[in-house]
Amino acid sequence: MIDDPEMSNALLPIGFRDLLPPYAQNEDEIVQWMIDAFSDYGYERVSPPLLEFEQSLLLHAGSGIAEQTFRVMDPETHYMMGLRPDITPQIARIAATRLVNSPRPLRLSYAGPCVLVSGAKHSAARQILQAGIELIGIDSPQADAEIIIVTAEAMGVEDLLPPISIDLMMPQLANSIIQTENFDEQQTKLLMRALDRKDVAAVQQYGGSLAGILTTMLQAAGPADRAIEMLKGLDLPADSQQLLDRLFTVVQAVKTHNPHLQLTIDPVEFRGWDYHTGLCFSVYMSGISGEVGRGGRYLSNNGEPACGLTLRPDLLLPLINDDDCFQRERVFIPFGYTIEEVRGLRQDGYILLMGLTEEEDALTEARRLNCNYILQDKELKAVAD
Repeated sequence: MIDDPEMSNALLPIGFRDLLPPYAQNEDEIVQWMIDAFSDYGYERVSPPLLEFEQSLLLHAGSGIAEQTFRVMDPETHYMMGLRPDITPQIARIAATRLVNSPRPLRLSYAGPCVLVSGAKHSAARQILQAGIELIGIDSPQADAEIIIVTAEAMGVEDLLPPISIDLMMPQLANSIIQTENFDEQQTKLLMRALDRKDVAAVQQYGGSLAGILTTMLQAAGPADRAIEMLKGLDLPADSQQLLDRLFTVVQAVKTHNPHLQLTIDPVEFRGWDYHTGLCFSVYMSGISGEVGRGGRYLSNNGEPACGLTLRPDLLLPLINDDDCFQRERVFIPFGYTIEEVRGLRQDGYILLMGLTEEEDALTEARRLNCNYILQDKELKAVAD
């Protein structure tokens, strides 16, 4: 029990928090860095609403977010509405409706808060922040590679963050191989479960004539170059080989643009990629448990091919050790100066703190407010400690 009524009023629901200075500003700066990077590569920003009708939010690609969606009734229409837990389905809706006549390929970016019914395994947060890109209207390895390349550019925040690694998957690959054998339903279930658990012994037990291929695929998981060398030697059915070749082509395209980007491959991973139709990827960063981003290829609401990736800027804040890394220098403006007189300082990038009373000791006030400079006789002078 909290006896102080003021503190009691400050309590928030589990998974929600106030973001205080300087962290709120740092988060804004990270998001803006990402959005600027997206914009530099032609991704135009859209901003869907936080709340929309359930029937549109959960349509097509949105069906996968139903369990994480808060519902409320619209008092105006009495229709059910949903608070978005993910922005990607909204982008698919916009592309298929309001931007259906825009030239393809369509490059869109977005950033904003989302609300989840329950937090993820690695984070209890139920209000999260997303920023991402979608490339809609083209199905090619080069499009897949572009999403990965631009993501890597957007994650290079002022050299303040560790480098990322990206894990590549083709969720349909294992199933396409298994479907070539006449396994009964139970054996297929056991085999898929063994692959999901990365259980080599169980794969060999239930894999039949495919045990050798599937075991090699399990053992190939790891750095992309090594994985490709192991996977190249497999004798696969034509459809499965086509999926694998697509993966190889994307890796080569990414390395051509960014040879230093760390890429890994997991050839048998499929969990959590239910509505995806091709290559998928997860983004990891040293110091953060779990993914900091994920995406892949899917079909937009009108059946258009699309590929995108969503990042979690809010997860990056603990990695920024310097609280002042994004802060601009502060200038104390003693009482009596007008906005007109100091506007040039703002244009030069300074933060201006205006004095409010003529009687205050300007230098003492400048120190108290952690200002770097004080304006005296229309000149900036450093504030000594």
